[in-house]
Amino acid sequence: MPESNVIALVMKRTFILTTLFLCLTVVSFSQGNETNIVLDGHYQGKNLYVQNPFSGSGVGFCVIAVYVNEDVTTDQVNSSAFEIDFSNTDLKPGDPVSVKILHKLDCTPKVLNPEVLRPKSTFENESITIENNQVLKWSTTNEQGELTYVIEQYRWNKWVKVGEVDGKGKASSNSYKFNVGSHIHSKENKFRAKQIDYTGKPRFTKTATCINPDQVAVTIPNPKMKHTLDFSAETLYEIYDTYGNLVKKGFGKSISVDNLDKGLFYVNYDSKTGEVVNKK
Repeated sequence: MPESNVIALVMKRTFILTTLFLCLTVVSFSQGNETNIVLDGHYQGKNLYVQNPFSGSGVGFCVIAVYVNEDVTTDQVNSSAFEIDFSNTDLKPGDPVSVKILHKLDCTPKVLNPEVLRPKSTFENESITIENNQVLKWSTTNEQGELTYVIEQYRWNKWVKVGEVDGKGKASSNSYKFNVGSHIHSKENKFRAKQIDYTGKPRFTKTATCINPDQVAVTIPNPKMKHTLDFSAETLYEIYDTYGNLVKKGFGKSISVDNLDKGLFYVNYDSKTGEVVNKK
């Protein structure tokens, strides 16, 4: 074979191998040049809106595909902004949902309203009672997400948190209960529950009240403290210094005060507010 033909054949084979190498490199690069954004929450009846920039190379848009609960959607992602339309799914309000936005690594799309997947407090309080001066019971309808209920009691001229109960999030009837027996004091007791959603605005149930005629009033037999502050019975309490700083709180009968400085303190306990005690 003439030398010129040999050289041509070698160059042709080199070109083919180089082309194959470049093709394989591009495929590999494309597979490793993707990332995703994941949003988890609950469907609240509203769609998501996405701002979709061009890719870093300037060729094509950033988003490659959108998945809702692992199923690829039919949303048109080849535009500068698009809507993730949940009406094309079988989701019902309150259902859990996971949205994955697959996009190129050299750019980042922006979800304009991610809060629409966060639970919103929408409950309607059907009833609330205190059973046998022990158990707070309440029922609701129209919940749209599993938000925690915070239980509060009105005492010492303010609402005080006494516990939490996980919300069920069902649109139909929901029933709850919380034992408030250890929080009952000797006067009129008021309890309620509340939820706080992503807006930061609380939503309250009605208030339930009770008086336990068998509840004996708690006292402080000796207001002069040395090592302990002693109550006549177990009670919730708060201790404040003369500057209004909360220095101790809890539940008990005999409270160690060794770590407190000498001087006057103000104690909230049972149904009493601001009773003065003296640390010697």
